[in-house]
Amino acid sequence: MQKPAVFTVHYVLKNKLGELVDTSEGSEPLHFLEGSPEIIEGIQKAVADRNVGDCLEVTVPPAMAYGDHNPELIRTVPRSMFEGVENLQVGMKFQTNTGDSAQVVQVVAIDGNLVRVDANHPLAGFTLYFDLEILGRREATEEEINAGHPLS
Repeated sequence: MQKPAVFTVHYVLKNKLGELVDTSEGSEPLHFLEGSPEIIEGIQKAVADRNVGDCLEVTVPPAMAYGDHNPELIRTVPRSMFEGVENLQVGMKFQTNTGDSAQVVQVVAIDGNLVRVDANHPLAGFTLYFDLEILGRREATEEEINAGHPLS
């Protein structure tokens, strides 16, 4: 069985109107281990059989990115849950530690003593449009495979 690859990729992410959402240009490119759950499936599949120097335009549907927007992940909670936060504002993000896993929630509305939070990924429900440039591709080391991510 062939070892997974480590990819180095520059990306530009745009929305359906062509507006810039995020980019690695001007900063560190994206480094990832093929098969890592940290990288969306749409990017993984797009680069799988590609080589250094390849430039791709990739359209990634929600199912291969951050999933559909789930209304069940929006909750209204008492403001008292934000004890110690002096100036609570819409747009603030918090990490919760409920149950078995940590979750990031964003404040989406404040109405008196009630706060509406959304635990969906900010890009959930959106089709993503990427321009990708593959800068590097190499075989992963045993240490990287065991760690589940690139080590350098």
